[in-house]
Amino acid sequence: MGHWLVIDLEATTDEGGWAMEEMEIIEIGASLVGADGHERDHFQRFIRPQRRPCLTAFCRELTHITQADVDGAAPMPQVWAQFERWLTQHAPRLVGWSSWGDYDRHQLEQEWRQHQLHSLLADLSHLNLKQAFAKARQLQRPVGLHSALQLAGMQFQGKQHRALEDARNTARLLPLVLPIKD
Repeated sequence: MGHWLVIDLEATTDEGGWAMEEMEIIEIGASLVGADGHERDHFQRFIRPQRRPCLTAFCRELTHITQADVDGAAPMPQVWAQFERWLTQHAPRLVGWSSWGDYDRHQLEQEWRQHQLHSLLADLSHLNLKQAFAKARQLQRPVGLHSALQLAGMQFQGKQHRALEDARNTARLLPLVLPIKD
């Protein structure tokens, strides 16, 4: 059968959070996983924010993303073109894409509209893995990624709030929710 793409985003924010409309993506991480749940390929890039180019101290501390990381990055339209070129090579085998919750999907859709971008992802089904995990485990309410990994007998690997590492950890839960077959 096919592969799943697991995406995680990091975005501008401050203590107490911002409305999604005020946030901009500053990092994208994507892990392409096969039927066995193991990574086949990945994509990671920093993105230079346009509206608020200076990261808040809270954002830098939370994500471990430095001002230099985003200052040296391309803006969203250029990074998205790179992502789409990478994604195109995997598109024939893609079954769908997933994220931990709906935030990442909504943030991407907002930025696609704002920058007038098209994505192959728009034509694929999206799985809210946070909801699917809660349903599969018969939890009364969804839990965070770290808690879900613990419930599954796993430990978080790497640094939390870094896009690729969060995507990879989320991908580890995908086989527990979906019967993925090659």
